Amino acid sequence: MTNILAIANKELRSYFASPIAYVLIGLFAALFGVFFYLYLAFFVRESMQMGMGGPQSANVNMQMIRPIFGNASVIVLFVLPMVTMRSYSEEKRSGTIELLLTSPVSDWQIILGKFFGAIALYLLMLLVTILYMGILFVYGNPEWRPVVVGYLGLLLLGASFISFGLLISSFTKNQIVAAMITFAFLLILWVISWTGEMGGPTTQKVMSYLSITEHFDDFSKGIIDTKHVMYYLSFVTLGLFLTSKSVDSERWRG
Repeated sequence: MTNILAIANKELRSYFASPIAYVLIGLFAALFGVFFYLYLAFFVRESMQMGMGGPQSANVNMQMIRPIFGNASVIVLFVLPMVTMRSYSEEKRSGTIELLLTSPVSDWQIILGKFFGAIALYLLMLLVTILYMGILFVYGNPEWRPVVVGYLGLLLLGASFISFGLLISSFTKNQIVAAMITFAFLLILWVISWTGEMGGPTTQKVMSYLSITEHFDDFSKGIIDTKHVMYYLSFVTLGLFLTSKSVDSERWRG
């Protein structure tokens, strides 16, 4: 466990050693803030027009928080490939991958260390957005449970993206290529349910289950379903397992 934490700490520090962490956190916060402002303005305007006695009497969870989390998941789709693109690609480009693979740590310790390092950066991104949500609790009266569940869904969704981002990064030395392929792969999983609409009921059901966003919808509503939790945990496990096989093949080639 000590080795994993040491690698995770090294990964997190390496993000902040370059502008990448500051740019990604700032970008994520700015985009989240734009959607927050737009939905807040729309929510207040609609509440006043309906004569509901002000925004505090409207359903802020359904009319604002849920769509904000939905849009946040789209931001995650664009941002996280830029987090994982350098995990192994930079090691290969700089030639430090050989030193890492010959060090007295196992492949799984390396993988989990890089995974938790990327998760730590992602948590910092989410932490910044809590300031926006705090505004709702200061000036309104939303339910706290859907907010917590929504953030749990974003965490599981991001962990799934990161696990496969590590896999793609282990295939190439080029960070840009790693980011583009990761984004394309995740985008396919994002829209795969749309293709099921052209098939029969069975095809539609299978494609809907494979879609990574279909499982997030309940989280955005404040609902925790073990089926969705297991899907994301299985997705993470599969991504890390395939990454271990890729790293193991790199070790043998080296």
